[in-house]
Amino acid sequence: MFVHNGEHMFGRILTVTIVALVLWAVFARSSDASGPEQRYVVQPHDTLWSIAAERYADPREGVYELRQRNGLRSTVIVPGQTLVLP
Repeated sequence: MFVHNGEHMFGRILTVTIVALVLWAVFARSSDASGPEQRYVVQPHDTLWSIAAERYADPREGVYELRQRNGLRSTVIVPGQTLVLP
């Protein structure tokens, strides 16, 4: 049986690609910058807006993220309450 050099090269490229994909899948890390959860204890006079303004360029996005992460139905928070920071 006669096989062209190009067919051998295709097989090699395919093998290298599959090995690279498997290695990437095994060793890839999450890129969401996740680490240990950060918690914040609400202080007197804190608002979701003031907390978000310290951590986000756009506080509106921060308020939304804080509410989602902590399961808050409103923007009301109280001193002593612990929030998980996104």
